[in-house]
Amino acid sequence: MLPALHILHPYLLSLLRIVASLVLFSYGTQKVLHFPAVENVPPVGSLPWIAGLLELTLGFLVLIGFQTRIASFILSGLMAFAYFLRHAPQSFYPAQNGGVAAILFCFIFLFLVSAGGGPLSVDALAKRKQGTAA
Repeated sequence: MLPALHILHPYLLSLLRIVASLVLFSYGTQKVLHFPAVENVPPVGSLPWIAGLLELTLGFLVLIGFQTRIASFILSGLMAFAYFLRHAPQSFYPAQNGGVAAILFCFIFLFLVSAGGGPLSVDALAKRKQGTAA
């Protein structure tokens, strides 16, 4: 690995976390806040609406890097559940069943469970403050 890329590794981890959660957050805003406007809005209290609420709230937590590992664990499970409940019955192939995003989100968030939020996160800031306070 090139030395310059090795230095960037922690920041690229933070960038992956921010971009993935921002995209997921936008799915939640569509389902719960109706923004941006879409034709098929799930009814309040339905399973897709509850999933949207989790995407919105937990997506925001991962976006700012607060309790990243816990929120990512729940989101990874949510995306696996969404894939097997909604997409897999239509076809085995993700490109045909529309489940590509769900699979990618599932494994990105599973990776974040292991890796954490990176240096550009509330978790890292709290850890730095805790280290200086001791």
